[in-house]
Amino acid sequence: MGQFTKNPDKEWIKQRLMATSLCIMMVFVLLFLRLIYLQVIKGEEYRRLSEKNSVRLKSIKSSRGLIFDRYGNLLVENRPSFNLKIVLEDARPVEETLKKVSSLINISNEILLENIEKAGNGAFYKPLILKKDISREQLAIVEAHKFDLPGIHIDIEPTRHYIHKKSAAHLLGYLGEINGDELKSGKYPGVRTGDSIGKEGIEKSYERFLQGKRGGKQVEVDANGRIIKELKRVEPVSGKDLHLTIDLALQQTAEEQLKDKDGSVVALDPANGDVLVMASSPSFDQNDFIGGISKKKWKVLMDDPGKPMSNKAIQAEYPPASTYKIITSFAGLEEKLIDLNTKAYCPGYMNYGNRMYRCWMYKRGGHGEVNIVKGLAESCDVFYYQAGEKIGVDTLAQYAKGSGLGKKTGIMLANERSGLVPTSQWKKKRFNEPWQGGETLSISIGQGFNLVTPLQMAVVIAAVGNGGTLYKPRILKTVVDTNGEVIKKTEPEITGGLPASKETLKIVKQGLLNVVQGRHGSARQIKIKGTQIAGKTGTAQVYSRKKGEKFIKKGLAKTLRDHAWFVCYAPANDPIIAIAVMIEHGESGSRTAAPVAKKIIAKYLQSKGILKENEE
Repeated sequence: MGQFTKNPDKEWIKQRLMATSLCIMMVFVLLFLRLIYLQVIKGEEYRRLSEKNSVRLKSIKSSRGLIFDRYGNLLVENRPSFNLKIVLEDARPVEETLKKVSSLINISNEILLENIEKAGNGAFYKPLILKKDISREQLAIVEAHKFDLPGIHIDIEPTRHYIHKKSAAHLLGYLGEINGDELKSGKYPGVRTGDSIGKEGIEKSYERFLQGKRGGKQVEVDANGRIIKELKRVEPVSGKDLHLTIDLALQQTAEEQLKDKDGSVVALDPANGDVLVMASSPSFDQNDFIGGISKKKWKVLMDDPGKPMSNKAIQAEYPPASTYKIITSFAGLEEKLIDLNTKAYCPGYMNYGNRMYRCWMYKRGGHGEVNIVKGLAESCDVFYYQAGEKIGVDTLAQYAKGSGLGKKTGIMLANERSGLVPTSQWKKKRFNEPWQGGETLSISIGQGFNLVTPLQMAVVIAAVGNGGTLYKPRILKTVVDTNGEVIKKTEPEITGGLPASKETLKIVKQGLLNVVQGRHGSARQIKIKGTQIAGKTGTAQVYSRKKGEKFIKKGLAKTLRDHAWFVCYAPANDPIIAIAVMIEHGESGSRTAAPVAKKIIAKYLQSKGILKENEE
């Protein structure tokens, strides 16, 4: 019977084996269920996430070329810009992510949405700019919350920085985001949506040199778009550097003299046409355009009656006033209608037809007996009325055009205006009216239909100073690549010669010398000890009185006051600088414009060691 008795140890072992087998089976069941969940229920989502943990190409923006003055002083550089970007595919849900960004760094959610909409469709994997050039405080906040902001990242890219605020703003220009039409034009290879290009000035004219070449890198990113590691890199190529002809110190001197004035100053080197100064007032800060100018700031610029966005040196056109007497002198002398012995008596006016044409000396009884040298020196209108009557409008026009007026100078800057040289045929075509003799009198002293730019008058006076050679204004000296090699050099370019013989120029130059150095010259108050200046004043009439209307200067609105001109060169015997100054509504060329030129001449001659410091 004992052999049929159960063994308690065997029974216990059997139970343990069964329990263990059950546990193992349960584990396998759980693993099987988990596998079904991962493969079937969540399979599509995890497949998408695994694909996103992949290799992507990222563009590396190149640095724009630097800009220097003639002495190597840096005018425009690049600084790091922290650009806030989003990859839509990584940032889902996008609306929620944008709300977080907006609340964290205090940027309107509407602005963020507008920037996304600009990119259009098909930009899910492409980084889109939410805000350019965020502050370091905003950068720190985004970095601190980066794990809560999927698809949001910061790119550090070079951006423009104009070192001297408002200085040479019109000459240098500014950058702006490329628009659709510009992209389609094919003029900007390698430039993409969101990139900036030159919109005005040097930045625009020499875009092909300044714009660099993009680089790129291959990176591995995780499911939230964060970079895990960099796989490969192609470095960007920086743009070329430009060395200009302008003199920074002289430019700033001119701008100081234009402070609180509307107008412009152009200074040239008479020996080669180099632009030493190109100042326009009022000015603007180009740095305001970095990342897009605000609507408020743009409205302020547009509403300013001084027109700060206009480069008045090349875009504003004015009657040349008495500076035009230089042209009338050329025509009269070359046509043998006047000479050194030709005299006119100036009682302060001249009667022509049924009208009295006044001389600016009218109230003081006129200039008395005048020849051409005295006529230039004292700016006698009556002498030039009589000369102009002999010459005629069409002959005057020939000499004006021969001196470079009525056409663009050819300077490498966009939107240069050509001015206007009127003829009898022009008036007939424009107004369907015949030319009147009285209009010739006005033209001969630079009034009437005549229009010039300050740059044109600077070219003319520079040519008088150098003996008659007209140069194309040169603003760029050299283009230098990243290795320091000069790849382009701009040589001086002669465009013609003044329509004046050596004898004619000698007579005219004597008259211009007496304007400043003469006892009764119209700009005698700007003499500088140690050097001689030759020049010509001009006061351009803005307000034209009706017949019989009495002129009352007191209380006249500023916008109706005369413009003030002064053109000159120095030293008179061997000039190294030629200047044109135009002060809008400055009233008097001798009292308002000429002192500006004096300060610039003194500064330049001191820098060249011709004058002692503080000697004026």
